[in-house]
Amino acid sequence: QVRLVESGGGLVQPGGSLRLSCAASGTIFSREHMAWYRQAPGKQRELVAHIGSGGSTNYANSVKGRFTISRDNAKNTVYLQMNSLKPEDTAVYYCKSTNGMNLTVYWGQGTQVTVSS
Repeated sequence: QVRLVESGGGLVQPGGSLRLSCAASGTIFSREHMAWYRQAPGKQRELVAHIGSGGSTNYANSVKGRFTISRDNAKNTVYLQMNSLKPEDTAVYYCKSTNGMNLTVYWGQGTQVTVSS
């Protein structure tokens, strides 16, 4: 059973930065494709950023140039560095893993990010 635990959310002013972390356990982390999603109130959950097991990345257009996804396989952790935050980035951010062998998916419990002055 894979367990994903997100941390790092909080309240930040527009233009500020936050770094989210997602610590994984119960799996060979280096084989997992990892992603960050977010869900704002009344909206569908959407992909923010993805990093493959080999390190390739892709981003939603709305966050390109502002957010950076990275992973540390030695620490079983994926990060989302968020800069130049906007009020529209306010959402619950979820970590997702997809096993590279059997495509099993797991989700974390989510962490709230609020961008407001």
